[in-house]
Amino acid sequence: MDSGKISFTVPLIIIDLHEDGFHPLVEISVFGKPFFVVLDTGASKTAFDHTLLIRANSGTQIIVSDHLSTGLGTNSMASSTAVIHNLHIGDLLITEFEIAVLDLSTINIAYRQLGHPEVLGVLGGDILMKYKAVIDYGQEIMMLQIPSG
Repeated sequence: MDSGKISFTVPLIIIDLHEDGFHPLVEISVFGKPFFVVLDTGASKTAFDHTLLIRANSGTQIIVSDHLSTGLGTNSMASSTAVIHNLHIGDLLITEFEIAVLDLSTINIAYRQLGHPEVLGVLGGDILMKYKAVIDYGQEIMMLQIPSG
């Protein structure tokens, strides 16, 4: 990390998917409530599950997009967006951030079958790039940095 810049260290929870590898989880806080998200360096955009987002805050305004999301094994997944206020990732506060809203229920079905906690969604490359994430699997931490300027 660059000296003189504000940086944050966030713990990772590494879960074992048995024969399918590992997923790092990050605890976040949104709507004043704690949630887990999957740290997903392959996801271009941070995305929350539609059902869990509504359950967490029924007042969230979801805007249906006219384009289709790519990834997650398909290029035909309908996409929506929402603006999230006061997203906390450790001590980092993001006051306003647009996320994708998708049906991520299959992730939680698989996690439940393996005895892992439910996740609100995935923390993607948009946040990881903006906050210059450095992921250290050995130390089980992620370092984030507030961008200058």
